[in-house]
Amino acid sequence: MFTGIVEELGEVTAVENLGDSSRFRLRGPLVTEGARHGDSIAVNGVCLTVVETPAEHAGEFTADVMAETLKRSSLGALTTGSRVNLERPTAVGGRLGGHIVQGHVDGTGTVAARFPSENWEIVKISLPDGLARYVVEKGSITVDGVSLTVVDAADDHFTVSLIPTTLALTTLGLKQPGDPVNLEVDVIAKYVERLLGNRTGESPR
Repeated sequence: MFTGIVEELGEVTAVENLGDSSRFRLRGPLVTEGARHGDSIAVNGVCLTVVETPAEHAGEFTADVMAETLKRSSLGALTTGSRVNLERPTAVGGRLGGHIVQGHVDGTGTVAARFPSENWEIVKISLPDGLARYVVEKGSITVDGVSLTVVDAADDHFTVSLIPTTLALTTLGLKQPGDPVNLEVDVIAKYVERLLGNRTGESPR
């Protein structure tokens, strides 16, 4: 489990096409410290498994990304030099600084517009079909692995307000209109929908 509090702004250092998957090598000295084969690290909100931490590439780790993940997330658009948000799983007993994040992307949105202000920035993000029902004003959503509070919610988009720290320390400060972002809605909302659907006789989605 993750909390959506990005620990490090990392970088893709190599991408290897394996046919039905890709192997990424990513630089992140903080999240790689103590990492071993089989550990999990969230990359732009996608939970990936560490394959190795190459001795010849200190501070880096590799992860395999299946075709399904490349298709359903924005990871397929990453190239060498791309910046990425990195987070290690939350330790038992650790602080839940954001909200419950699984690292399972529900869909991708697109940065539609940015509205800079003196002390913060409003970002408008498009919503894919089927996700709007899980997004509510002042609720939580994960954008590229960053736990954010929804400012306004509509049927086809939502807005978030980014403080200077988020702009400086995550990829959200770099995203421009037209750029894709990974979205993970609040898992509690999905469980509630399914439970209520079963109780009312509706078919669960």
